[in-house]
Amino acid sequence: MGIVNIVKLCVGAESVEDLALWQEENKARWPEGRAAHVTRMWPRRESEVLGGGSLYWVIKGVIQCRQRILGLEEVRGEDGIARCAILLDRRIHRTEAAARRPFQGWRYLDPAQSPRDLAPERERDDPLPPALAQALAEIGLR
Repeated sequence: MGIVNIVKLCVGAESVEDLALWQEENKARWPEGRAAHVTRMWPRRESEVLGGGSLYWVIKGVIQCRQRILGLEEVRGEDGIARCAILLDRRIHRTEAAARRPFQGWRYLDPAQSPRDLAPERERDDPLPPALAQALAEIGLR
């Protein structure tokens, strides 16, 4: 049994900063030190996801960051339907850009195919405009 990551579109976010701001504004909704993303489907490969996996966020067509997955919890909406809350470490790690076509829901992401984290000294770099980051990622230059 190994580790597997999850990749998910970050709908509505224009940048990593947008994601961080949304999570900061909503932190009272989650257990201290965590963020959460609620999704309809429960991962069948739960033990691999919980064995050290991360959620990689696709922002404007490009994987730009990840958050370590801390747990999975069942939650029920007002409609009574059971869903999966992916509990995340609040720390957002910027990654190398990797282009991704749009998709529904989330997908598994093999660690060997996952973009590497940016070096700590690069995490504070000004982000590239989304169109440029996507173009560079598509040709494998970022």
